[in-house]
Amino acid sequence: METVEAQAAASDAERRREQRGWYFYDWANSVFSTSVLTVFLGPYLTGVAQAAADAQGYVHPLGIPVRAGSFFAYAVSASVLLAVLVMPMAAAVADRTGRKKPLLGFFAYLGAGATTGMFFLSGDRYLLGGALLIVANVAFGAAVVIYHAFLPQIARPEERDAVSSRGWAFGYAAGALVLVANLAVFLQHEALGIGEGTAVRICLASAGLWWGLFTLVPLRRLRERPVPAAGGKALSPGGGAGQLLRTLRDLRRYPLTLMFLAAYLLYNDGVQTVITQASVYGAEELGMSQTTLITAVLLVQVLAVAGALLMGWLAGRFGAKRTVLGSLVAWTATVSAGYFLPAGAPMWFFVLAAGIGLVLGGSQALSRSLFAQLIPGGKEAEYFALYEISDRGTSWLGPLLFGLTYQLTGSYRDAIFSLVLFFVLGFVLLARVPLARAAAAVGNPAPERI
Repeated sequence: METVEAQAAASDAERRREQRGWYFYDWANSVFSTSVLTVFLGPYLTGVAQAAADAQGYVHPLGIPVRAGSFFAYAVSASVLLAVLVMPMAAAVADRTGRKKPLLGFFAYLGAGATTGMFFLSGDRYLLGGALLIVANVAFGAAVVIYHAFLPQIARPEERDAVSSRGWAFGYAAGALVLVANLAVFLQHEALGIGEGTAVRICLASAGLWWGLFTLVPLRRLRERPVPAAGGKALSPGGGAGQLLRTLRDLRRYPLTLMFLAAYLLYNDGVQTVITQASVYGAEELGMSQTTLITAVLLVQVLAVAGALLMGWLAGRFGAKRTVLGSLVAWTATVSAGYFLPAGAPMWFFVLAAGIGLVLGGSQALSRSLFAQLIPGGKEAEYFALYEISDRGTSWLGPLLFGLTYQLTGSYRDAIFSLVLFFVLGFVLLARVPLARAAAAVGNPAPERI
């Protein structure tokens, strides 16, 4: 009996060690999302493109006339479209071979290397900037898919909410820490004896170095698992598109998992649109300064740490589904309150940012852990590729509604309020998903509270 108990204790210790290593990939890669995509790269790359533009304000990548001010947005769009093809193929290779760690390392260091290379983005090198952005963002997406796929392997069903929440908290903590350091370099560049452009390039490169350095931790601590009997199949023809179709056909066998994914698609589109359009709303409708907007981003990052941990605790008490449904009520209330914010009042804008931060990390973390319960064994990476595509590939729906509402009404207040629709529809659909039955349908044991 002592031997069995000792083995169980050793197994628990090994699992917790893997979990701690897994958290560090969130710690490693989140700085790319925060410092690079959210804060620094967009304005800087736009400036580089403008420096290369002709007299009419156009640049000509591959001979195609593009307004310099649109180049960053087009590069992001191109990276998302390419990622939709790359992610399913990378996921299928990971599931078929069981070699998740080498693939995680390959894509992580490809992305980190491209991000570090942004230090050389100066003058009129807009094509270099676009290429590095596309490589980094595609690699980021592929690595995240494989990273997510470790969650069902390193955490028991009853642990997944807490483990996923801690991972998100690690990520937001790293994003806040590095962003503070980056802002210090950017705001004090004259005192440091460097130009503003050089300061931005240092900030961009530092995110890549951080990403690469801390990726070493999960690569050392995570371990491979044997490929299940269902694994080892040949990859489907047609590359990423063919693999995506194969996964979608397989998903039809699990309508409740599909129903959850549809609910996630709806409410997550609302979440992502609030994140991307809040700065536009703050600047254009509320008259907030750039400093106020960056401070609000930092506030969201800091409070998302507490929010993720708090909602992980609530999931342990009341179940992840109820907690996510509660977060959608909070999202609806927060976005609705944003409609009434007075212009020229930074304090109220910070209150809005605080509300977003408290529900942001938790709703994302628990959605990830819930989906992990609904994946058939041996297909973790494939299904998380579909999860990421639902995140990235449909993220145009919210901005489209936001843009159309503004075009029809001329009011950013109406535009931001229109996003309530995504949270309401997502709530209704998620409430109808019997998650315990959905987990059983794919052959997984459901935790006591789900």
